Amino acid sequence: MRTKYSNTVEFQVSGAYALFSDPVTRVGGEKFSYQIPTYEAIKGILQSVYWKPTLIWVIDEMRVMNPIQTQTKAIRPVSYNGGNDLAYYTYLKDVCYQVRAHFEWNDNRPELAQDRNENKHHNIARRMIDRGGRRDIFLGTRECQGYVEPCVFGEGASFYENPPRELAFGLMYHGITYADEAVLEEDRGQMTVRFWQPVMKDGLVRFIRPEECSVKRHIHEMDIKRFSDKTFSGLEEFGEEGETG
Repeated sequence: MRTKYSNTVEFQVSGAYALFSDPVTRVGGEKFSYQIPTYEAIKGILQSVYWKPTLIWVIDEMRVMNPIQTQTKAIRPVSYNGGNDLAYYTYLKDVCYQVRAHFEWNDNRPELAQDRNENKHHNIARRMIDRGGRRDIFLGTRECQGYVEPCVFGEGASFYENPPRELAFGLMYHGITYADEAVLEEDRGQMTVRFWQPVMKDGLVRFIRPEECSVKRHIHEMDIKRFSDKTFSGLEEFGEEGETG
């Protein structure tokens, strides 16, 4: 396993259903889930637990604890032209994942440098994991409720450890790089979609960093929203829990 960072967090997220949509299947109005969560989906879960624009969450690795199972449901989504259409959504069923991640400072936001207190943010993030997150947790889509709880990454047996096996998932959506999180010069001022080819070995998926994705596409130009004293407040003004700001 990878070396732990000083601000590492570990948690387990589970739910009855999940839908990490493959964008290829959405063209016809139906949805089919990837077999494992995307980097962006796990990052979104962690941002629901705790997030500030001062920092960027980096997902290091994930363990798939339960067998990958799917279930198809007939859905009547609202049509853009009014009324309802009949569509089939294929969900993952009975999911459970262990996640290890850490945060880094967002260098694209120098105006928030005064808020870079590692111990403060790390302690708050761990408390929010203990409490199940600040906001509701969704597993890919709103109808799939998720539940977060602390764990020790690596404890417990993954379904895919015995017998040992390796699974490749082909080209898969990794996430979106927004202008305010861009690290590479070529991605600055752009909204960029990223792809990668994940491999799960004995239930473990090690994510590559966003800037390491070689397959990507710039969608459109994008500006960075700047914060000021009128639009951003430090956590200290609202107590250690930082419910506002």
